[in-house]
Amino acid sequence: MGRRRKGQAVNGWLVLDKPAGLTSTKAVGRTRWLFDAQKAGHAGTLDPLATGILPIAFGEATKTVPYAVEGAKTYRFTVRFGAETDTDDAEGTVTATSAKRPTRAEIEAVLPQFVGEISQVPPRFSALKVDGARAYDLARDKEDFELAPRIVSIDRLAVIDLPDPETCVLEADCGKGTYVRALARDLGRTLQCRGHIAALRRTRVGDFVEDEAVALDAVEQAAEEGRETLLALLQPVDKALSDLPALSVTPTDASRLRQGRSVLLRGRDAPIVTGPVYAVSRGRLVAIGEVEQGEFHPTRVFNLPD
Repeated sequence: MGRRRKGQAVNGWLVLDKPAGLTSTKAVGRTRWLFDAQKAGHAGTLDPLATGILPIAFGEATKTVPYAVEGAKTYRFTVRFGAETDTDDAEGTVTATSAKRPTRAEIEAVLPQFVGEISQVPPRFSALKVDGARAYDLARDKEDFELAPRIVSIDRLAVIDLPDPETCVLEADCGKGTYVRALARDLGRTLQCRGHIAALRRTRVGDFVEDEAVALDAVEQAAEEGRETLLALLQPVDKALSDLPALSVTPTDASRLRQGRSVLLRGRDAPIVTGPVYAVSRGRLVAIGEVEQGEFHPTRVFNLPD
């Protein structure tokens, strides 16, 4: 007999408002324990320093994590001018300083340089691998290494506030793989005043938005109140699939798809679609797949209870 998986079959997304000081891995572990879930994962790591949206997938929702990760993200962050650190945030050691402090006009004048498809060198303290080792491990060991620049996409970058001459609050809409710490570092260098992240908050991941986010203490409180209250915090499994067209299939075709078999899209009302789609039957997610020449080929199937 197969080994029984520990925990319960929990399916759905928790839009966690991650507190500062907690790693994404520990946040997943804590919420998985609270839900007693068999399986869990997250869509997009947040630094321990950062707060905000960390979408956590349970059960069948883990199959949709790649689609959530690809979603556009919004960050609100504070840059402190005058010092650059080895981690590009407030927790690092200062490596360079400057007495210059930029004006709002000077900051806004250079922001267009950071919008669009730009080349960005990731922070040395990052989880990227260099010859099989994590960059942050090499950085802690004072190893000599270089991280190659890569192209990232930033759709919007705007000044939100200047609380004082030392700090500037900005907001950015960006794509997968963008390091906001590197953005703060490069902004400081461009302004010739040096800079690092003093605070960072993620307010959107795809269709997961700040208004839906649930604080960790609220999740813990819901767990104390009972399982029904706890499960009510979950978003549906298909929440991460909003960028894909939805395809309605019959119960018979749904049964075929769950077996991994392709189905023909028949009849005058058959949708004219190609490429990636997801199929639903009677309001329940069935599969993700590709449509080619009027035939739906499943690549991921879902086993959700009625």
